Amino acid sequence: MEKFPKWTASNIPSQRGRSAIVTGTGGIGYETALELAKNGAEVILAGRNAAKGAESVKKIRSSVTSANIRFEELDLASLESVQAFGARMNKGWHSLDLLINNAGVMTPPTRKITKDGFELQFGTNYLGHFALTAHLMPLLRKGNKPRVISLGSVAHRSGSIHFDDLQFERRYHAMEAYAQSKIAMIMFALELQRRSDASGWGLLSLPVHPGVSRTDLLLNGAGPNSTAGILRRFLGPILFQPAAQGALPTLFAATSPDAKSGTYYGPGRLSETRGLPKPGKIAPQGLDAAVAARLWEVSKQLTHVDFDAIANS
Repeated sequence: MEKFPKWTASNIPSQRGRSAIVTGTGGIGYETALELAKNGAEVILAGRNAAKGAESVKKIRSSVTSANIRFEELDLASLESVQAFGARMNKGWHSLDLLINNAGVMTPPTRKITKDGFELQFGTNYLGHFALTAHLMPLLRKGNKPRVISLGSVAHRSGSIHFDDLQFERRYHAMEAYAQSKIAMIMFALELQRRSDASGWGLLSLPVHPGVSRTDLLLNGAGPNSTAGILRRFLGPILFQPAAQGALPTLFAATSPDAKSGTYYGPGRLSETRGLPKPGKIAPQGLDAAVAARLWEVSKQLTHVDFDAIANS
């Protein structure tokens, strides 16, 4: 097997002249935006919590005095908010070079729904990003070697697409629903690449994952006062890698000239839970192109967003 080179944030090439949108204002999203800004990119950090977003932007600016970054409100659990965000971006920007589909929610103990009635994890983690990418396609197609990076998870290994109960209305299981949302993101990234290649959209679309990292997503997943939440809070510093290291696979896929189409990047050690970026392994069910194509069509119907028509306009 070909040896994969050691890659850290110090290897990020200059991003000067490139524009980027990163969803999620904390954890992996914050660290990703920080490094992109540090290397000269114009960055929009997008999230639903304006106060948290403003604080993250303030911290990045205090660390990187030359940072060209701002916050924009985006609630991925609301298709109306996603559409409005897309409209603002299309009006305010001429092109987009990099989209990081990062934000997410993890394992709420009871079933919750988005503003559009979708199961919260599937609706936020996947459908919101599907619609967001569609609305931004006119800008991406004008970008300079544009890339779309979509975050999966080690949890995808146990995931599958439950077409008979996508919203877990009959039986809700938190981790099963989370795994579905994350394998959906991986399948979306691969299907987006296939469609880009077939239609000449000019994208590099890559799935990535952060391993097991210390972020608010883990701490708040099953509730901070649940047994899992307490264990994560106290054992997290020992068991989980820092968020800055968890962001490296995203940054590699987003910036490295060596990032290759069709590859899934994640940490390279301890069953992909920690370490520096390396090509990872997608579970066999995540590679099913027929299921991915069906999911794409179902997603268009659920979001009322004709991705292909927007991209080809």
